[in-house]
Amino acid sequence: MPDLRAPAGAARPLLLCADDYGLTAGIDAAIAELVRAGRLNAFSCMSNAPAWARDGCEVAGLRGQAQAGLHFNLTEGRPLSASLARCWPRLPSLPRLLVAAHTGRLPLGAIADELAAQWQVFVAVSGAAPDFIDGHQHVHHLPGVRRVLLDWLQRQPAATPVRSTARLAGPGPGFKRWVIEHSGGRALGRGLRRQTRPHALPHNRLLLGAYDFQDGDYRALMQAWLAQVPPSGALLFCHPGRASDGAARDEAPDPIAAARQRELAYLAGQDFPRDLAAAGVMLAPVWG
Repeated sequence: MPDLRAPAGAARPLLLCADDYGLTAGIDAAIAELVRAGRLNAFSCMSNAPAWARDGCEVAGLRGQAQAGLHFNLTEGRPLSASLARCWPRLPSLPRLLVAAHTGRLPLGAIADELAAQWQVFVAVSGAAPDFIDGHQHVHHLPGVRRVLLDWLQRQPAATPVRSTARLAGPGPGFKRWVIEHSGGRALGRGLRRQTRPHALPHNRLLLGAYDFQDGDYRALMQAWLAQVPPSGALLFCHPGRASDGAARDEAPDPIAAARQRELAYLAGQDFPRDLAAAGVMLAPVWG
């Protein structure tokens, strides 16, 4: 497979980030395959997910080819921290979390402990701090959570890039993009812009990749996203994965399993490099 990575400044840069590493063995295998083939230059890890304890040790070997981030998780599985587990023995659904965030009813002290726990487990298993941070289902931008996140990052010795959800573009359901931007994305963007050195946090200027996972033509979606990458670059998130025997690994049923396999087939195939070349886009860092 051709290597699609390029130094910053070559063509229009794209950070192509696969989410949910650690969630299932099939997802982890697919992401590792794509990283080694040069088809991804970032992936984001759930350090409290079922497969992380087994597969997280592979992250160090992948980091020479792609950035590895923390996919902060408040909606899937169980908390790592004792303080959040006392509030939520199982993490809430996204709708429940959205309501609690927008009505000021989040246990923010316990969420701060959970962020620290997920970060520390990431470091312990992978061997280094995350290269960037984002949120599973974009929870990192929610009211209260984003303040916890920014406070934590300001205390770290190095500036950690953050996935900004302030500006989304591309095809797919406009309502979903509106929800992401207005549930906290724009506020997170304002918070990132207000950061001043030495605590300024790098972040992407444009986000692509949102869709409802029902569209079977992932190539058409990708072609439309690539057409909207500006000269300054963009971050595009994706969710490739293989099927795995979840019953044997304490893995919950995956509601977007079919979409994951469609994404993997496209990203591993020959149409993807052709589409990148036709759009004048190459995989390269975009944090600024």
